[in-house]
Amino acid sequence: MKTRKTSTFVSMMALLAALTMILSACVPAGVAPQPAASDGAAAPAATDGEKVITMWHIQTTEPGPQLIQQAVDRFMADNPGVKVEVEALQNDPFKTKIKVAMGAGNPPCIFPSWGGGPLYEYVKSGQVTDLTPYMDADNYKDRFVPASLSNVTFDDKIWGVPVENSAVAVLFYNKPLFEQYGLNAPATWDDLMVAIETFKANDIAPFALANKTKWTGSMYFMYLVDRLGGPEVFKKAGTRTGGTFEDPVFIEAGKRLQELVNAGAFSEGFNGLDYDTGQSRQLMYAGKAAMELMGSWNISTAKGENPEFYEKNLDFVAFPALPDGKGDPNNVVGTVGDNFYSISPTCAYPEEAFKLLQYIIDDESVKLRGEAGKIPPVKGFTTDDPMLQKVIGMIEAAPSVQLWYDQYLPPELGEVHKDTSQALFGLSMTPEEAAKAQEDAAKKFYGEQ
Repeated sequence: MKTRKTSTFVSMMALLAALTMILSACVPAGVAPQPAASDGAAAPAATDGEKVITMWHIQTTEPGPQLIQQAVDRFMADNPGVKVEVEALQNDPFKTKIKVAMGAGNPPCIFPSWGGGPLYEYVKSGQVTDLTPYMDADNYKDRFVPASLSNVTFDDKIWGVPVENSAVAVLFYNKPLFEQYGLNAPATWDDLMVAIETFKANDIAPFALANKTKWTGSMYFMYLVDRLGGPEVFKKAGTRTGGTFEDPVFIEAGKRLQELVNAGAFSEGFNGLDYDTGQSRQLMYAGKAAMELMGSWNISTAKGENPEFYEKNLDFVAFPALPDGKGDPNNVVGTVGDNFYSISPTCAYPEEAFKLLQYIIDDESVKLRGEAGKIPPVKGFTTDDPMLQKVIGMIEAAPSVQLWYDQYLPPELGEVHKDTSQALFGLSMTPEEAAKAQEDAAKKFYGEQ
């Protein structure tokens, strides 16, 4: 899905490396790599010869937890003597907890990530097991869509297994509301502004937005940058190859975002609402909001939470084109493989842990994920679900698939991006100030004068 080549990402990330990466030893295909030193961290203790594997994930809304648990149950039934302890965490609490666990040298055996910069930081510090021998054994890596491995491949080694979904940000809308007010799904910026004005006049929030966690609102900024200037603007700034975050495109994107805010496009109190608890989705379900820009994982979520709304009301289109924009309106923001699962070197049973991951994305799991409204990142996946087919079509037709900024960038810069985009929504920063803050942070990080 990600059209940015792996080598480009790795080259950019390699410039960040001040220390030599600690690599797992090379072993023949099918032979488990030996766990790296764990600085004294204790592995889960076995009871009466029982092997214990700990697994964290962030699938907290159904059917996500069930999809994982059914695979875990099948694995344990087929592997007596191995116990899997599963813990589900909400998105942002997980990010904090995994940092603490890594810092303490006591991470779970299996943990998720979005790949990209944050995972590479753990790779560089020797906190992730090299999965290349496992992925090469019996050509297992050929099971996956090639693009799905790009964001977990660094220095020609694979550090994660793509599992959960292929997801891109799309503009969901409530079909009956648009029909009621004689509106078409917005294809252009002018269409969007007409829809906003119409819904505002009828006491309906044009967009449901829960931006407490910041990444939700950053989707608008990413799409505005792409539609205005195309993917090269961000790529050049992010890789420090002739670009800057003070490029006029970033400033104009900030202005367009604040134009939406000033037009009353978003649900009341949006910067304080929590996506993880479903506050934006509930506005959509209740007919109190007409649209939501969100990852296509919302298809599966709506299918599980509110089947009637999913069947009768939900549809989506691409983010609208902008007048005089240089970006192709077929470009998308997202990732293939969301989430990826990695194994920590402290895991006492890496071979069993990898085998568990294979169950989570085996044919039975792929079938169930498809039925649940997900797009597993495996070759040959087909579905009769028209909404999933529509997402697959968008991915296939996209000239560019931009990885989420906060996952593409090193963690420090990703946080600045989220902070400044939220500040733009809150009108507490001008577009010029936000652009300067991001550029200053990039110069500091890369040691530029």
